[in-house]
Amino acid sequence: MAHNSFDNYFLSWKPDKKLLTRPLYLALANLLEADIASGKLAPGTQLPPQRELADYLGINFTTVTRAYTLCREKQLISGVTGRGSFVNMIPGQSSQEPEAIELGTVSGFAPPSQEITGAMQSVISKGYLDKLYSYSAPAGLLHQRAAGAQFMAQTGVVTDPEHTAIFSGAQSVISTALLALFKIGDRIAVDEYTYYNFIGAAKLAHIILEPVKGDRDGMIPQELEKLCSQRKISGIFLMPSCANPTTISLTEQRRKDIACIIKKHDLILIEDDHSYYASRGNPLFSYLPDNTVYICGSSMSLCSGLRITFAAFADKFQSSMLGTLQHLSIKTSSIDAELVTELINSGRAERILKNKKRMAEKANAIFDEIFPEYASPHLTCAPFRALPLCERLRKSDGNTVEKLFLSHGVNVFHSSRFAVRNDTESFLRLSLSSAKSLEELENGLKIVRDINK
Repeated sequence: MAHNSFDNYFLSWKPDKKLLTRPLYLALANLLEADIASGKLAPGTQLPPQRELADYLGINFTTVTRAYTLCREKQLISGVTGRGSFVNMIPGQSSQEPEAIELGTVSGFAPPSQEITGAMQSVISKGYLDKLYSYSAPAGLLHQRAAGAQFMAQTGVVTDPEHTAIFSGAQSVISTALLALFKIGDRIAVDEYTYYNFIGAAKLAHIILEPVKGDRDGMIPQELEKLCSQRKISGIFLMPSCANPTTISLTEQRRKDIACIIKKHDLILIEDDHSYYASRGNPLFSYLPDNTVYICGSSMSLCSGLRITFAAFADKFQSSMLGTLQHLSIKTSSIDAELVTELINSGRAERILKNKKRMAEKANAIFDEIFPEYASPHLTCAPFRALPLCERLRKSDGNTVEKLFLSHGVNVFHSSRFAVRNDTESFLRLSLSSAKSLEELENGLKIVRDINK
């Protein structure tokens, strides 16, 4: 193709031509990812138009298109109709600004250090620490899985160690379930706004997400039934208690109605539960034990540094889940699993949960005081809250809004991160659990309020 001289022409990103190897689209995508990860391309940066970049590099236009598409699938960049492509903030990445108040990433409040230290000392004193250094069962040792079953029983999930496995975080359970229980091209029903890492994992697994309309009580059963009657739906992903990012908790009646539809269409349910923070009913697992992969993390409830998540699953899923877990080699640390086991068996976990509940209540009271128009009696313990954007900010894209707040010293997450398709609501998900203190949280929320007028 004809090559225009762009050597002296301004482009917001000029990858090194010498580093392009075949296949060109993959090399270009890797260069773009590397420059985003290193910080060379800051969040919000507008990327060069695809044709201009192709001319600069002397390659085919469709090669650039394929590279951009790969990076969009990994949520590294996003396209804004009529404006072009922009660099995203890497999901889950905290602000690079050391002075920024963290209201983006959700960590679940810091646990009392003496409880974690005491559990560590207890594990060491038992004299079998050396056995935990060796490679052991990928799903966790039997007594660790038994502790997980005991922990989940507090939320109303009745299971046993044989149908329980230990994962290194909720994301590991999600990835395992998607690869183990679904095929390329399968469709999964989700809320219109949902956990952004689930969106990313589904894209990597080439699974299609079908958003279902909801109201203040969550996903509307009639809309789910309508979708299932129109298309072949294989599964559903729900966060019935304090859904991320909307904080909506399904009522007990709504849970029953949705459970009936799931059972009728024999859907595979992935249930990511946060009932220790907010709940208005029983877990869906209690209605659908034969259809559900239930996720119960300890990262937010106990300690974010311990990437331990328990999962309970139906007997028909056992072989596929455990086999995929082993093939993916995402076994969690046996020492971390033992530490969480000690927290549960010693009663320290219960004390941590009570302490976190008190912290959450104080944090939510601060939010309700600063934003009284969005106070809710159902959200006294939520680790994050949703705040609608004013009309002025609703007109801007998510990256621009996040950069605006960051420039004022607060890191926030925009609703565009969580939108399955189009971002029609335009709100902020504000973490209440990651600021260094309640005083810092209050200051950060006041900054948000002043900007969002």
